[in-house]
Amino acid sequence: MEKVSTLFRKPLAVDEAVIRVQEATGKGRTETVPLYRANGRILAMDLIATHDVPAFNKSPYDGFAVRSADLLRASRDEPVTLPVQYVQGAGHVGEPLREGQAIRIMTGAKIPAGADAVVMLELVQADERVVTFKRPARDANISYRGEDMATGTNIVDRGTRINPGVIALLATFGYEQVDVYVKPHITVFATGDELVEPGQKKADGQIYNSNAYMILAQIEALGGAATYGGILPDTFASTKQAIAEALQTSDAIVTTGGVSVGDFDYLPDVYDALGATVLFNKVGMRPGSVTTVAHVENRLLFGLSGNPSACFVGTELFVGTYMKTLFGQAERPVILAELGVDFPKPNPFDRFVRGHVTIDATGQTVVHPSGKDKSGIVSSLATCNALIHLPGGTRGFQKGDSVRCRIIDQL
Repeated sequence: MEKVSTLFRKPLAVDEAVIRVQEATGKGRTETVPLYRANGRILAMDLIATHDVPAFNKSPYDGFAVRSADLLRASRDEPVTLPVQYVQGAGHVGEPLREGQAIRIMTGAKIPAGADAVVMLELVQADERVVTFKRPARDANISYRGEDMATGTNIVDRGTRINPGVIALLATFGYEQVDVYVKPHITVFATGDELVEPGQKKADGQIYNSNAYMILAQIEALGGAATYGGILPDTFASTKQAIAEALQTSDAIVTTGGVSVGDFDYLPDVYDALGATVLFNKVGMRPGSVTTVAHVENRLLFGLSGNPSACFVGTELFVGTYMKTLFGQAERPVILAELGVDFPKPNPFDRFVRGHVTIDATGQTVVHPSGKDKSGIVSSLATCNALIHLPGGTRGFQKGDSVRCRIIDQL
């Protein structure tokens, strides 16, 4: 098949490209899973407090429940001794506290009626009596009903990734099962006769396939279910067949390489043969300007550059947008940071530089490139926790300038 020329592509602004991906993304499906299977999934419901937490006034410590009025005269020189009325453990409720007495109370136990303070165990001298040298304030050491979470409070928003803390909240409110978003099934292909799999022997002129494994990890980190489709040879027929077959079982397909303007870059022709609608085939950004996204049969096809850093940025910006739209999530947080080096070179397109954000000894947020700023560089990815966004149409940037950073990993 004769290749269609792709030399005259019109670049689309990054923000517009993101919007087109959002508009072409369908609504995420949901499913219900057992609580013990929910960790790492994306919450498909708002978590509302169904009761007060704590559900009753309780003691946060082991100690003695008392009436503060009974200890008004307590001092080191004249300690006050109170007899112990009874012992109250967590999960049990006894009779009201009588005047002039104390109730031995355990951590988490309900405050007895009549008590308005708890004296910590460390401040008494014996279990059968209370000897205190400091008068307790009214309400001292009491966790009051609803002070953590009140009934009706929105505790966790839909679209939140469930972590052990969210699991604890779900269990606190009695959820045995939880509604989560179905993980989109995304098949990843690498393209190019120059690629070999890690562990295999390389011939002269060949390189190990790193992009596909990077993309698989990015998709999993974003909450998707990634499947590796293998390396596609540089032929139209085999590429078309593999993608057509993957469309039958995938929600989206990601390819790396094969979207440029070389003689063996067949993906634009494959998209055309499959009847796909191209959303865009060039983006006004560096790296990854040749990024292509198409839509067919309610599936999205992401054609990313074969350069490692360009591939990384494309996955983050566009595959990430697709998944966040499915899950109803907000975009990645963007912060302002002080640029740690000069970027004097003007660029007509927006640049996304792999960066590493730190907070220095003065509390200033500073960002440096995480390695060499070339699209074929792999080493810059290992320590990258942010993308430095340098807008196009500028005369360059100087050390100390304030720049926007898209946070993609923990600082």
